[in-house]
Formats: sequence, structure tokens, C-alpha cells
Amino acid sequence: MYFVSGIHTDAGKTVTSAFLQQALDADYWKPIQAGDLNFGDSDRVKAWTGAPAERFHPVRHELNTPASPHYAARIDGVEIGLDDFELPETNGRKLIVEGAGGLLVPINDRETVADLIVRLGLPVILVSRHYLGSINHTLLSIGYLQQRGIPLAGLIYSGGDSPETVRIVGEQTGVWPLIELPELKTVDMAGIDLLVNQFGPELRAALGGSTA
Repeated sequence: MYFVSGIHTDAGKTVTSAFLQQALDADYWKPIQAGDLNFGDSDRVKAWTGAPAERFHPVRHELNTPASPHYAARIDGVEIGLDDFELPETNGRKLIVEGAGGLLVPINDRETVADLIVRLGLPVILVSRHYLGSINHTLLSIGYLQQRGIPLAGLIYSGGDSPETVRIVGEQTGVWPLIELPELKTVDMAGIDLLVNQFGPELRAALGGSTA
């Protein structure tokens, strides 16, 4: 089981989660969806993977406003607490949990996505993306996970190509990417299948053969 978090909101978590679900033959769960309730991240992953409906678990908090969960919940008159969340039953199958935004996105006035990760007791797969400022965001995210003692299962770069970014992050942290996923021209089932066929074996080998 893995918790997928990003270095920022548009790092590519959902595409990466779809890839991981297929590559690891896992279930998928989005605990908090803020905005896009007509076609949220669970719907996207369903469309992109074609996985059976029983592989998807209900969103715990569906919030109307595309904003930080703490604020979206306040607008909806909802209080989000860590006790709201329990890992769903997967009947022995593996699970990919996709977070909301980055590690320090607030879910209420006291707690963040990182606190939710600790509550669920899952290792993190961190998704990075190449853009101006991404080195800083990646280093800060890795450093925060290490500071909190949250296990980092691996780093995945999603989209684009920047060997210097990979090098400097690796040199400074010792964290080298599990894989580097290329940008898909069109995100659809065929695109995800292409990624799984090309990078799935590399991912499973990088995770040490463990897909628990």
C-alpha cells in the first residue's frame, strides 16, 4: 500500500496513481476530493485504467470548492478530522491512496495531508514534475518527510525531462527516482497502458519486488 503525494497540486499525482494502480494491480482510494465532483480523480483513474468498479473505494469527503480541503470544508459546513479516515478493506489486494495537493496542504485548522499519511500508516510515493522551482519543492518535500519520520517508498518524476534536476536532487538527498514517466500527449486508457508496458517492470524492480 502506498500514499501518493505531490510536490505541488499539479505535479501529476492522478496520472501517476493510474499508472501505479495498473502496474501494481492495486485498488484506488481518494480520501478527499475538493471540486470537480462531477468527474473527480476517482472517475479519471477509472476512465484511464478501465479497472473494475470494485477496485475503487468511496471518497470520504467530497467538497464542492476546488480549494484547500480545510477551506472547501468550511464553505460546505463540514469538519474534517483524522478520525474520519480508515483504510478501506481490499480483500488482500494492494492499495494506492491519492492525496490532495502536497504534504502540507491543510485538511483542517490543525492538521495537514502529512498528518493523514501518519494516521493511515502508509509509505509515500512522492511525485515531482520539472518546472522552474521544482528542485526547491522536491527538496523541501523530501526533507519534511525525513523530518517527520514518514517512510519514503520512492520518488517518481512525471512528465518532461531534466537530468540536472534528477542529479542535484539525488546528490543532495540520496533519493533517486524509481522511474521517470514521460509526458503523455493524450491521457487515456491507451496512454496508461503504454506507460505500464514500458515502465511497469522497472517500477516493480525498483520497489524491490514488493508491491504490498
